[in-house]
Amino acid sequence: MMTFPAVARSTPVLAEDLTRHDPYEATLGRCIAMLERVSDIDGDRAPRLGNADLSWTYCPEHDWVASFRIGTLWLSYQTTGNTYFQDRARVRDSYYDKLLVTPDWHDHDLGFLFSLSAVADYRLTTNPVARERALGGARLLASRFVENGGYILAWDERVAFDNSEKGEAWSRFVKGRMIADTMQNLALLYWAADQEGDPRFAEIATRHARSAAQYLLREDGTSFHTFAFDPATGAPVGGATHQGFSNASCWSRGQAWLIHGFAQTYALSGETFSLDAARKVAGKFEELMGDDLVPVWDFDAPREGEVIVDSSAGAVAAAGYLLLASLVEGEERKRWRATGLRLLDGLLQRCDLTGRTDAQGFLDEGAANVPKGRARNMLPYGDYYFMEALMRATGHHRFFW
Repeated sequence: MMTFPAVARSTPVLAEDLTRHDPYEATLGRCIAMLERVSDIDGDRAPRLGNADLSWTYCPEHDWVASFRIGTLWLSYQTTGNTYFQDRARVRDSYYDKLLVTPDWHDHDLGFLFSLSAVADYRLTTNPVARERALGGARLLASRFVENGGYILAWDERVAFDNSEKGEAWSRFVKGRMIADTMQNLALLYWAADQEGDPRFAEIATRHARSAAQYLLREDGTSFHTFAFDPATGAPVGGATHQGFSNASCWSRGQAWLIHGFAQTYALSGETFSLDAARKVAGKFEELMGDDLVPVWDFDAPREGEVIVDSSAGAVAAAGYLLLASLVEGEERKRWRATGLRLLDGLLQRCDLTGRTDAQGFLDEGAANVPKGRARNMLPYGDYYFMEALMRATGHHRFFW
């Protein structure tokens, strides 16, 4: 375990210290108060998966989710100016330095890992060390671009999503494969293009987004979780799931990644194809939600017996809809904002843990990986996007993407 430096504490931030003119502002205050209360429990560890007693199981030495708690700490620092959150967010900086030089840890999630840590640090503090760390992450992500096909490779054969997936079947699966989640990682490349004055970063991001719009989106507005290309020729092979119900189904968190990711890419690039894609997947998600308060884990999963929902899909989608609303005008803006707030309301009604003193995370009922039995958990990415959505709902526009 890495050395845990002492952190100077300042005056605690309480929910009562923030304006409470609506439930979103009040909930945001409770999120910040919870982080003030529980962050010392984390130490230098990164939350990975919630336990039944509402504590956390922490990441092993490396995990793709390692930055989401840090992202909430940086949002808390941005909102309050309380340097306790800044200091807590920097506790794991040595992990990111090791990440840069450990090839077995490199995959499509480098954008998540560096945007919510090093980019956040640099944007808020102009820390030059954080800038160089983030640029290193961007170079690694860009190096995964496959010219022959026009996509960022999701995984390498030697790198397994978790230990149970190593082996021949995994090696076959990952070859030539892109994944919906990568749309949320492209912002790191656009940021690097601006910082370095090198358009190549942005070109890679935009080319990947075009391929995602062409191959991950189905005609009816649903989406594949992943799509494979022939590694030798770049020819499209077909879509498949990795965490959804079936290859033909629509996994709700994947659809949510695409709503936020395409909206974000449009905001950063101005490419109208990305706005069109965001509208398409957002409209379909809205339709498939029906009257549900929280999205089911996969829109095509059987509804007999216990119906498993995914609060993280709801949180990602809520933030995505509110972002999309900010990019359009008139009745369309009202529509997407109303859908985003409806999703937030569903999370507040069914999954909100921010008022519980025994909870160490914000949301219950996250579905990490239902085929592997990981459901009804707190999830750090659900928490991050819940906090982002609350901030977007209350008028914040400054984030780390």
